[in-house]
Amino acid sequence: TDERLVRWWWTNRPTAPIVLATGGRAPCALSLPAVAAALALTELDRMGVRLGPVVATPTRWSLLVAPYDLERLGELLHAQDWVPSSLRFHGEGGYLVLPPSEVGAGQVRWERAPSPEPRPRPHGRDPVPAPAAPWLPDVGAVLDALVEASSGAPDGGSRLAY
Repeated sequence: TDERLVRWWWTNRPTAPIVLATGGRAPCALSLPAVAAALALTELDRMGVRLGPVVATPTRWSLLVAPYDLERLGELLHAQDWVPSSLRFHGEGGYLVLPPSEVGAGQVRWERAPSPEPRPRPHGRDPVPAPAAPWLPDVGAVLDALVEASSGAPDGGSRLAY
């Protein structure tokens, strides 16, 4: 969060990855193998669920969601019959590499770029985008589809892929 330190890093290492610390007041994420994630996005789109940003590497995709705590996540996971071991949770104390970084698996890119959450205009006019706050769905709105897509993936969602 120190602007001077970040400027120094990028001056001395211009190709350094961009890393988002997750949890607290920052966005959280759920990640899964790319094949299962593509299935999940298709299903969530079919269901009309509004998604937030999606970060993609060649092997894994991460859906950014509104901040959640371990208690809320535990309740949601307890309600599941099965949770694939390939599904990862990026909450408090976690991190996520953001585009345009490069990781061992290849280039990090936006599968779905961040879009601002509309805010109402006064007097009933059309909404205008908020300056910097991307839309983030609640973790509960996407978890079922991610678990389902992981179980339908070629490896049953049990293989760890990075």
